[in-house]
Amino acid sequence: MPVQAEVMEVKRGRSVLTMGLDACVAMISLAVLYYIFIINRDMSAQWVTGIIVVLSGGAYLYFKYMPATKAEKKKLSSRVVKLVLLDDDGTSVKEWYIQGETSVLIGKSSKNSEADIDLSDTPYASLISSQHAVLNKASGQWFIEDIDSASGVGVRKGNQSRASKLEIEEPSLIEAGDLIYIANTRILVK
Repeated sequence: MPVQAEVMEVKRGRSVLTMGLDACVAMISLAVLYYIFIINRDMSAQWVTGIIVVLSGGAYLYFKYMPATKAEKKKLSSRVVKLVLLDDDGTSVKEWYIQGETSVLIGKSSKNSEADIDLSDTPYASLISSQHAVLNKASGQWFIEDIDSASGVGVRKGNQSRASKLEIEEPSLIEAGDLIYIANTRILVK
């Protein structure tokens, strides 16, 4: 879903209470308009009321449906919901939903340790450490960190064409659209 559509969805569907208040405001407005334009025949009151209704209705619609600010777009675009394992052709092989988690271990599960994102059945499993990388959520953002793996961790930002290798134990911010390289295994951040 595009960022603008998500912002509109958030603004439109906040709660039943908000929709109820909107309905109440609409009914009161209609009652006032009925009184001023149908029952009351004072032309100056009709003009003043008409101008107030047009201005306040326009302001209400603008603030309710105004375009997303850059901060709202950035917040929504950086929202990470899942990780998607990609094959060599870029096709989705497996998905892991991480929304609601605070820390996710990437590696290979064994009898001694269990990885949240288990890559033991991937083609490049021999290059992946049992505890290869970790994702940690802090202040609403996700960071990835190489845990002293043998073959390294790379990240290609969504707006870049090249990946950069992470320094060991140096957290790096990841956002939706970024591509994580665990050895030669690719994981898309969504």
